[in-house]
Amino acid sequence: MKFSQMQYTRPDLDGIKAQMASITEKLKKADSYEAAKEAFLASDNLERSVSTQSTLAQIRHSIDTRDEFYDGEVKFWNAAVPELQEYKDAFIAALLESRFKKELSEEFGEVTFLNAEIELKTFSPEIIPLLQQENDLTQEYEKLLASAQIPFMGKTYTISQISPFKNDADDEIRLNAWKAEGKWYKDNQKQLDEIYDKLVHLRDEMGKKLGYGGYTQLGYYRMTRNCYGKNDVEKFREAVRKYLVPVADGIYRKQAERLGKEYPMSFADNALMFRSGNPKPQGNADDILQAGKKFYDALSPETSEFFNMMLDNELLDCLSTEGKEGGGYCTSIYDYEVPFIFANFNGTSSDVETVTHEAGHAFADWYNRKRVPLDTIWPSMEGCEVHSMSMEFFAWRNAEDFFGSDTRKFLYSHLAGAITFIPYGTMVDHFQHIVYEKPEMTPAQRHGVWKELLKTYMPWMKLDGEIPFYSDGEGWQRQHHIYSSPFYYIDYCLAQTVALEFWAKIQDSLEDAWKYYIAYTEQGGSEVFTKLLENAGLDSPFDENTLRSVCEKANSWLEAYDLTGIE
Repeated sequence: MKFSQMQYTRPDLDGIKAQMASITEKLKKADSYEAAKEAFLASDNLERSVSTQSTLAQIRHSIDTRDEFYDGEVKFWNAAVPELQEYKDAFIAALLESRFKKELSEEFGEVTFLNAEIELKTFSPEIIPLLQQENDLTQEYEKLLASAQIPFMGKTYTISQISPFKNDADDEIRLNAWKAEGKWYKDNQKQLDEIYDKLVHLRDEMGKKLGYGGYTQLGYYRMTRNCYGKNDVEKFREAVRKYLVPVADGIYRKQAERLGKEYPMSFADNALMFRSGNPKPQGNADDILQAGKKFYDALSPETSEFFNMMLDNELLDCLSTEGKEGGGYCTSIYDYEVPFIFANFNGTSSDVETVTHEAGHAFADWYNRKRVPLDTIWPSMEGCEVHSMSMEFFAWRNAEDFFGSDTRKFLYSHLAGAITFIPYGTMVDHFQHIVYEKPEMTPAQRHGVWKELLKTYMPWMKLDGEIPFYSDGEGWQRQHHIYSSPFYYIDYCLAQTVALEFWAKIQDSLEDAWKYYIAYTEQGGSEVFTKLLENAGLDSPFDENTLRSVCEKANSWLEAYDLTGIE
């Protein structure tokens, strides 16, 4: 079914609560495994149905945040989801106490029960008002960014639309674009500070009400950290500082030489990989999607079927338009057993990366669409990001279809970007740990923390005040995840490490690398992250040797890459 034909109906909230309560009672009273299984499946089907309606509202609101109807529906779900959580937790408690737990676990997987135990630790009815406020504040942040109107060179642009100018080969245009964007954030900084300050205190209060003394542990539970903890992340951060930062620093030093700039460079100059300009995809949005079709048609029969289904059913919304929410994401519409990709094409290489990255998520979702229960379709977030970040590297085989004469630029930039991203992403995580350890900090103090972390993780950034928003340590306010999904961002870094493993395998044999990819992907969310890797024959990013090895291989490739003729 085409996306435009999918019907949205606001459900009867009291009716859903009654159904959930009824299913819970049936599970409690089950006198046979078949009766317990029937209640288990009924709960799963109801969750799919509720999720489908919520997701349809969210997607359509993302496409046009000015749409009053869907704005109202998102507000409805912001309040409804926390209320429903109380009923969901009652079912989970009954599930964990069921005398048929062992049989259910054997049929549907132990990870379901492990994750259920974690989910119970994230909720209490007393935090429902806090969860509702959190949802409203996140929506307020998203609407603020979507409303941005940035004057530049005689025209007005959204945040997404001005992005290409921030990569322009002309130094003056590029710098002025960074300044114009930064000025918009500066002009709205009071509201940005207020929203985040409220979010931090709300989350801190949630953690205290649930007995954790603060938000960090609760944040880990909300991210379903089921096989590693804070100490593991701290060790990973240490390895990033030890192995990745020096290599990334070397990449930027060579970039400064190519550009004829003094090191360290400004934020605007660091954004330009080559003096002749960054790689750009050839053609328009339709051309990119057709190149994507060619790639997926050739990669495997499964990816061909998947991507053609996405195109035929209007399941990609890629153009950047007025009122559209920024960024990109992939989500599931469970009742229709399809994913949906939301993006903002802006004429940069990120358009291609979106088609490959978000489609990596979408392919994994589609490949596992028949899995039961619902929560085994996707693994935890870092596991999901392996699907997407690795798929970007598989697309190298068709790089020329996407980039034409800029192919060599792209290959170098993409791998260099994968390396230099990890320090940034790790810094985002480190920043959030400090913020939630010290929730009493003022907005100015938070900006100060970010500025100090920049010196550790991104020493190639010149903090000279040329672009005040960034050089004053306020650039973190552009990072949506910091507001909406605390502690998410380290997932990208862990996944990027695994994706670099795939990159190394692809260099030896794309066919063999794809077998590893399918071995990983076909497991869905049936195991914890580290077990998924082990089962697929992949190394763990928590092993320091893994990070060191992939870093050395990628750096050697970059060092040897022939940039002759590219200015």
